[in-house]
Parts: sequence; structure tokens; C-alpha cells
Amino acid sequence: MKKHTVTEIGHVHSPYREQAGTPIQPSFGDPRDAEIHIEPEFRAGLEDLNRFNRIWVISWLDRSSSYKLRVIPYRDTVERGLFSTRAPSRPNPIGISPVRLISVDIEKCLLKVRGIDLLDGTPVLDIKPYAPRFDSHPDDAAGWLDNSQHTQTADDRFEKRG
Repeated sequence: MKKHTVTEIGHVHSPYREQAGTPIQPSFGDPRDAEIHIEPEFRAGLEDLNRFNRIWVISWLDRSSSYKLRVIPYRDTVERGLFSTRAPSRPNPIGISPVRLISVDIEKCLLKVRGIDLLDGTPVLDIKPYAPRFDSHPDDAAGWLDNSQHTQTADDRFEKRG
């Protein structure tokens, strides 16, 4: 298996300190405000971002437990194949969060966002603009999620222990 290196470009400052009680997706729960602090060496990359309403925050879910290939996801009570879920414990614990972009302060390397689903201190690997024309497909099938009516907040089932 090939190994790859990723670079942390910043980190999240959010009101969530543990997985339990955190929204399992940005669209669930109270749309809380958060900040994304970007490392100064990436400042120039923030130019033109302020013209977007939403961004994708790609993160490293550093407090997730080791993965299993079959899991009981948050919105279900049935064991599922990991890759048919958004469980945070994965071979590469990469998270994607489409959040509302409130403001961009290039000088301070600071993004203010709303609707975060990430823990305080979560490493940010990348930011991409959300483009509804490319990123929204509301009429497509969503597998077992189409019939799911369970929780909208996380518990501690995927949290790293010890």
C-alpha cells in the first residue's frame, strides 16, 4: 500500500469538545458559529474566497477511533459497510463539511463559518468553494439513508479511547 503525506493548513476553533452531542452533519442541529484559523504561509490562498456563500472544509478527524469495515452508523441500528456510511473512523479519517462562510479576514488568516460539525482543534487539510451547480444533486438516491430517521447528533461510538 502506498503512503501519502498531507499538510495541515489550519485548524478549527468550534464549541464542540467531544464527539457526543456534536451534529453528525453540518445541516443538523443548531447552526453554530466557528472559526477556521489558517497558517500564515497559506494566506494568499484565501484571496477571492469571500465571494462564496459556502465552502467545503476538508479535515483530518484526529480523534476518531481505529476503523472497522462494518459499523453501525449514527443514523441507523443496522450494521453497514463502512464505505456506505459517513462514520468518522476510517482508514484515512478525512472529513468533508459544507459550511456557510460568514467572513474572510485575509490579514488575520481567519475564516468565520456557520454550521460546523467538527471538534475544536480539528486539523484542516484543505478548503474548496462550494458550487451548487456542481455539488448539489438532491434527486439522487442515497442508499439506506433514504429511509433513515434516527439521531442527528453524535454519540461516542467512534471516539478514540485511551
